Amino acid sequence: MNFSQPFSFFQFGVASSVVAAVMTLGACSSTQAPPAAVASTPVVPKSAKAAPAAPAAPTTPTTPAATSRQTGATISLIRPARGAILATFNGRTNKGIDIDGQPGDPILAAAGGRVMYVGKDIRGYGNIIIIKHNDVFLTAYAHNRVMLVKEKDAVRQGQKIAEMGSTGTTGTKLHFELRRNGVAVNPQPYLDHTPAH
Repeated sequence: MNFSQPFSFFQFGVASSVVAAVMTLGACSSTQAPPAAVASTPVVPKSAKAAPAAPAAPTTPTTPAATSRQTGATISLIRPARGAILATFNGRTNKGIDIDGQPGDPILAAAGGRVMYVGKDIRGYGNIIIIKHNDVFLTAYAHNRVMLVKEKDAVRQGQKIAEMGSTGTTGTKLHFELRRNGVAVNPQPYLDHTPAH
């Protein structure tokens, strides 16, 4: 697997801790799931009586979740910041969304996980925090004024991890990315659309 292609924001001047994180994520994302077993229909003698079907499990409404077809891993996200969407995901020039705000506005972890990177070594992102949520998903929070977590910290969903700023950009905003197996995906369908606290 070419690690530089899916991790485009890791390409320039990256600290060794990030390279280690990329290698870990790359190893996880390149592992192929075993092929699904082919279901067979059991043969039931005509004289046997069929057992009644089990009742369906109750379901509760939840935030839409991003799901990886390869591993079945899912993630449910909350909005990481209040504010209007300034720019939307297009997969080419914008690999995430930009959220408007004021200097010092709280940035929240969109989901629980472990902080993989805190720094400013990724060109164009200013002060950035990257959180690994599982073997498939990670989120990135860029242009922070103040970063309140450090590498290897465990964070919970909704925890304040930074303050909004304008590092590496021309105006105050949060640039937020969701990556699945290292590839940027549109985070908007997976966000709980209630404002951040």
